[in-house]
Amino acid sequence: MPQHLVTDFTADISRRQLFDPAQKVLLAVSGGVDSIVMAWLFKQAGYRAGIAHCNFQLRGEESERDEALVRQMAATLELPLHVVKFDTNAYVAEHRVSIQVAARELRYQWLEEVRTTGGYAYIATAHHMQDSVETALMNFTKGTGIAGLHGILPKQEQLIRPLLFTEKDRLVAYAAMNNIPFAEDSSNITDKYTRNYFRHQVIPRLQEAFPGAVKNMAATIERMKEAEILYQEAMERHRKRLLFQEGDTWKVPVLKLQKTIPLQTIAWELFRPFGCTSAQTPQVLGLLESESGRYVDTATHRIVRNRQWLLVTPLTSEASPLVVIEPGQAHIHFGGGQLQIREQERGQLAIPTAAEIAWLDAAQVSFPLILRKWKQGDYFYPLGMPKKKKVSRFLIDQKLSMPQKENVWVLESNKRIVWLVGMRVDDRVKITPKTKTILSITFSK
Repeated sequence: MPQHLVTDFTADISRRQLFDPAQKVLLAVSGGVDSIVMAWLFKQAGYRAGIAHCNFQLRGEESERDEALVRQMAATLELPLHVVKFDTNAYVAEHRVSIQVAARELRYQWLEEVRTTGGYAYIATAHHMQDSVETALMNFTKGTGIAGLHGILPKQEQLIRPLLFTEKDRLVAYAAMNNIPFAEDSSNITDKYTRNYFRHQVIPRLQEAFPGAVKNMAATIERMKEAEILYQEAMERHRKRLLFQEGDTWKVPVLKLQKTIPLQTIAWELFRPFGCTSAQTPQVLGLLESESGRYVDTATHRIVRNRQWLLVTPLTSEASPLVVIEPGQAHIHFGGGQLQIREQERGQLAIPTAAEIAWLDAAQVSFPLILRKWKQGDYFYPLGMPKKKKVSRFLIDQKLSMPQKENVWVLESNKRIVWLVGMRVDDRVKITPKTKTILSITFSK
């Protein structure tokens, strides 16, 4: 009943521990019945609050009417008021986003500014039970997984939704009983937007067949929130068992993943943080039966089969830069690590065998040196081999994974490769009995 709304309102805030009654809450009020009633409930409950209204200047006289209504209500309730006018169309043109995205970004950026500067602990929006059910149904049709089925969360960081406990009908009845004026946004009437279609077409049909549909779905949503906690706890155990990090590469053991049950769900959750969509998950699972070298590119990462592992590495969008090394430079920092360079007399020094150290005959090397990533078509004469060999073939023989191959650098002198950095010196610049001066280069990551 409308007269019990205030009691139910305060009880739900206490049950969910949305905020401390001593804290100030910034109320986002549009002028519609939901947010207007929310402001009245805060006042009736004796909570400390302020009102924030955004005028997006998109609906002409309606926008001005809504602002005037909110100003009058704030005066009636004797609550602090914050109002802003946005040139939303200019924001759309500048950022090339939809009007809905522009309004949301402008709104929440400004609300957060007001919250922090005004000493408010939280921002409250007037989402109610139907809104949460609509969101869950929309997410269900889009296939967002279990995380999308919990509807709208009552609390997320500094954002709270204190009306999720009640249906819209009770808010409208409360406004009518107390003669509270509110505005109706004409954009809420059209079915042009997906949410409005669910609101005006889908949910009313469900309620015709099942009168308690909204309440029943809301109760299910509450259970889904708790089920999600158990689900995430289980997933965390699988992540620890299946996901290993080495630098910026993540490794998943093929055999362990193949034996995992339920495979589809765990694989979806495992690779989703790496930009993998639900449609790409079967492609990734296809790598479990493929040969090495096959891969799937997501929006942000590459997932590649490498022997008994799936390797997940970030996609690099920019071409690797060239590093020019002039005579006298001793320390060079680059994308793959760093080099230390010095010249020294040959003398009786023993040639090092570590792959991270290159000793080159200084007489066979010309500056400037060029440091770059290897590319297809590159070749060199590997130390100890009389014939040239393609770098790509050499890397295959070294049994490097694709991510490892992509991070191999070469050092050039006079347009010829003199060193696969950290791997093999070119035979044409090796130390010989005739060498007098050594160019010593040490690689470290």
